[in-house]
Amino acid sequence: MTTKHYRVGADIGGTFTDLIVVDDQSGAFAIGKVLTTPEDPSLAVEEALEQTLASFGVAAAQVRHLIHGTTLVTNAMIERKGAKTALLATQGFRDSVEIGRENRYELYDLMLEQPRPLTPRHLRFDVPQRTLSDGSTYEELDTDYVEKLARELADNGIEAVAIAFLHSFTNPEAERAARAIVQQVAPDLRVSISSDVVPEIREFERASTTIANVYVQDLVERYLRGLENRLHALGFTGNFYLMLSSGGIATVDTTIQFPVRLLESGPAAGALAAQAYGLAAGHESLISFDMGGTTAKICVIDQGKPLIAHEFEVDRIYRFKKGSGLPIKIPVIELIEIGTGGGSIARVDALGLLKVGPDSSGADPGPVCYGRGGEEPTVTDANLILGYLDPGYFLGGRMSLDLAKARQVIKAKIADKLGLSVEEAAWGIHQIANENMANAARVHALERGKDPRRFPLFAFGGAG
Repeated sequence: MTTKHYRVGADIGGTFTDLIVVDDQSGAFAIGKVLTTPEDPSLAVEEALEQTLASFGVAAAQVRHLIHGTTLVTNAMIERKGAKTALLATQGFRDSVEIGRENRYELYDLMLEQPRPLTPRHLRFDVPQRTLSDGSTYEELDTDYVEKLARELADNGIEAVAIAFLHSFTNPEAERAARAIVQQVAPDLRVSISSDVVPEIREFERASTTIANVYVQDLVERYLRGLENRLHALGFTGNFYLMLSSGGIATVDTTIQFPVRLLESGPAAGALAAQAYGLAAGHESLISFDMGGTTAKICVIDQGKPLIAHEFEVDRIYRFKKGSGLPIKIPVIELIEIGTGGGSIARVDALGLLKVGPDSSGADPGPVCYGRGGEEPTVTDANLILGYLDPGYFLGGRMSLDLAKARQVIKAKIADKLGLSVEEAAWGIHQIANENMANAARVHALERGKDPRRFPLFAFGGAG
């Protein structure tokens, strides 16, 4: 009988996929890092696991637990790559997800732009029914209308349906009845009901979260089932868990039912690691700073615990403005995420000013120095020129960096336009990236009434 005493942690980032194998008996560990495969992220996990287990002399059958963090859900929502989704709402309330709340995130902006819902207006439908706040039924559900609508949705290529009725958290029967009708008439449609996803008060946030849940459900299921198959093919028979935004873990089946809980999955794990290392070093309070290849994530850890929020915003129009994103009502380790990473693209704007991010070169093609077809200067290219990276030893010696190409692109697209030397331009990119991240850390701490000067900084992520 094979002894299972190894644990594996795997995290998919925008540029690299990282993996660690730990021996629970001896404490020994091995790490692996490969380029992320955007077309199918499970390929990178499989490659990293194979390489790392082989270097450690361990078989996949000896792994007891594999815990996985991913930004798949976040990216799908930001890039709008989820299912074609319809919303069924109580009659008169289909526009609540677009109207939002009364408060404005920028009070004096006359051209204020509101976050765009995941369901456009022509896919939001009023359903005759009404439940009162005490759970009593004021108007019965029009089942004939729901049946007719379900047929029309299926015939028009709709892939998913979110059902969010008024006051369903006090009485979910109308939502459950509507779901049963949709599933009977159109069994291929995915359906999420708000009384399952967020059985709480606040109709706008509840509806928005339910839409997000079903919007990414098919994507998450296809990814996780595919990854399960790859792991089983390697001989893995242990427990496979997903990291949740709250810092907990869940099984694959639970995650597929509630995929919205994967938002900030990977960054949450990083914050918990920072908490553990901080306590080991005698620091109960610190700022965790995780700079990856695409984004940087910052979390305030106070009195030995990361701050927990019960509402999160995704796809903010203005990164630092609360209220400018889509509200998601789930428990989440409170982080701020900024589009500055190793792959962040530098450019000179129309005013002749140097800007860095939030656009990223990602893993494919990646920074110019990777030699994979990238054409835009990035933070990694600048760091290579400044000597922070060894061109002959990257990715554990499995990859070399092209210094000449990095110098060439920064000269042509930054230095010549600004009248600077290549080194000065690279230093400017480096400094602006640092200042963007420092500002984000200050804002995040001060918004929570914390003085960032009193908090040690725990940095990790390696800029990708």
